[in-house]
Amino acid sequence: MALIFQTPNFVVDAPGEPLIDRDDGGHITIDPKIKVSTRQQLSAPLAIELMRLTIIVGDAMTTVMNQHGVDIGRINYQDNGNWRVFKPEGPVMHIHIYGRAKSAKHQPYGQTLNFPHRDEQPEFYKRLKPLLPKDISAMRVEINRLMSLDKYSDVVWGLLNRK
Repeated sequence: MALIFQTPNFVVDAPGEPLIDRDDGGHITIDPKIKVSTRQQLSAPLAIELMRLTIIVGDAMTTVMNQHGVDIGRINYQDNGNWRVFKPEGPVMHIHIYGRAKSAKHQPYGQTLNFPHRDEQPEFYKRLKPLLPKDISAMRVEINRLMSLDKYSDVVWGLLNRK
């Protein structure tokens, strides 16, 4: 994992072993700093903060990847937890953010994403490239810029003095 951004409550990372190739749009995760298995276990302020952060990160990913030559046409957001459901520790809630490039080769634009289980088809993931350091640093800058906008303020999102 490569740290992109963090708040007091969440961590935004670029997986070193992504589910979506960088050239197909890339892959980012957002993890709460507290361990929960489902979003229903988040407090209202944390749930609101997570929603705001997904929007900001998706916006930053679209902007930066388009600037870096990856033609993002859409962002997909997923909260799965399927691969750990039968493990002793159980699932841990986190959000996947997938860029969907119009020129994607492995995960065609406009089609559903396909993720074979890593344990069953590890070869599927070996060819996937992670985000580049320049993508990550530019996203960090863009997220900070977006966080400073009035439309993403704690006041607008009803988070002031509620954390």
